[in-house]
Amino acid sequence: MLDVNNLVDGNQGLVNRRIYVDREIYEQELEQIFARVWCFLGHEPQIPNPGDFVASYIGEDPVLLVRDSRGKIGAFLNTCRHRGMRVCRADAGNAAAFTCTYHGWTYGNDGKLVGVPGYKEYYYEELDMEQWGLVPVAQVDSYQGMILGTFDPSAPPLLEYLGDIAWYLDFLIHRREEGIEVVGGVSKWIMPCNWKFAADNFIGDNYHIPVTHISATKLGFSGTLRRRAFQVNPMDGHGIISRLIDAEEPGSFMSTLFPEMAAYQEEVQVAMEKHLGDRAKQIIPIVGTVFPNLSFEAFTFRVWHRAARTRPKYGSWCYIDKAAPPEIKKQMHLFHQRRFGPAGTFEQDDGENWNMTTASSMGRVSRRYEFNYQLALGHEGTHEDFPGVVADGPSEHSARGFYRRWASLMKAENWTERINALQQ
Repeated sequence: MLDVNNLVDGNQGLVNRRIYVDREIYEQELEQIFARVWCFLGHEPQIPNPGDFVASYIGEDPVLLVRDSRGKIGAFLNTCRHRGMRVCRADAGNAAAFTCTYHGWTYGNDGKLVGVPGYKEYYYEELDMEQWGLVPVAQVDSYQGMILGTFDPSAPPLLEYLGDIAWYLDFLIHRREEGIEVVGGVSKWIMPCNWKFAADNFIGDNYHIPVTHISATKLGFSGTLRRRAFQVNPMDGHGIISRLIDAEEPGSFMSTLFPEMAAYQEEVQVAMEKHLGDRAKQIIPIVGTVFPNLSFEAFTFRVWHRAARTRPKYGSWCYIDKAAPPEIKKQMHLFHQRRFGPAGTFEQDDGENWNMTTASSMGRVSRRYEFNYQLALGHEGTHEDFPGVVADGPSEHSARGFYRRWASLMKAENWTERINALQQ
């Protein structure tokens, strides 16, 4: 196993460029991170009925998320146990069974092998059907409708894995008791960059907004770089940016784009205070990442699928409050498309940064020089009202926490070691 101790120095804010482009590191990531941690698979409203399914990934492994005929949610490797062909090649749908198009092995939507051509004639009824069902994802669970899974049966339960980040996620995906729904399907694309650039951009990089997104800012598509914004690192690789509620600056910049949103935001605020309590009167979470590759922003979440070393598959969803009026839902979706759709103002800006940063890290000489993550280093603290370690204003505090956890997972042999490493 490659020693990554000299590649990430979270205390000094230094990150070696090799971690974004090195083939050996890539293979170790697949084993040590993606085969071990909780990863996003889908959203419960995507599979509301028995037989509904969606195709997803954990790392490079294709996964089929299914609600079986009895209504139970499960997830399985989307690969036939006979020769490895995908048993389902559709992105989504409804099916009682999945038949491999190579040799015809058939699996029920509960993963069990239910049909094998020539079972009597060629296998002489000696094939153990119970043994050769689809490989299940070891643990599958959901938080506020977001379904995640891990291949590691020894991984901590989902809620323990999320830790303090769950306290903040409630503001984004549980604003109203009815929860959220996904509209407009999923946008998918391949981008020539390393997934970690995208994840750490969402985990807490408000430093780039006035430069990268200056055009969008002038058009009113972005807020300003506020000192009242703060970053939170729950000390487990997750991170989020929030801002304090300012009585002199109510609502959000979205309200200036869509005036009808201002009244709706007031309605939502009342609902949040009712079921989230006093915390809803204090902060507004803006953007964040659940380690390793699930990111959130206003009305969008996205997954940076680890499908290749420098060409990951991305997926972006627009989510909205289920109880929102139809006209508000339409405006939220339009807002999402303008910012983070395939031709969105933010998407184009960010993509250029991540693409070129990955490319520059592949040079033999440039790879010798570390990235600087020292913004506001040593100026972190705690807040009596908010969980996690807090940094005011622009900071790379959460990114340092992200890479600390990345390094601890890359070298730990088991979850006990991983947890101990995070607590050091």
